[in-house]
Amino acid sequence: MSTSSIHDLWEAASASPYEPTVSRDSQFYVGFTLLLIAFVLTSLFGLNQSLINVPALGVPASLAFGFGAVYMICAVGVYV
Repeated sequence: MSTSSIHDLWEAASASPYEPTVSRDSQFYVGFTLLLIAFVLTSLFGLNQSLINVPALGVPASLAFGFGAVYMICAVGVYV
């Protein structure tokens, strides 16, 4: 790649800035909702432990906690 093509790529990218799926203003609410859902699903999983509940409650709870924790970290200003 020559430097002129890198410069052209840089100029083309500046015309269309990145827009996140979840805006910065709503990251707190999305993170809080996901953490609340994770808490409820984890509680239900803890009350009724069976092999059926692992994919039905355990996996969604862990995904909601993981994404909710990242959104909350970003919402308070600690970028990972």
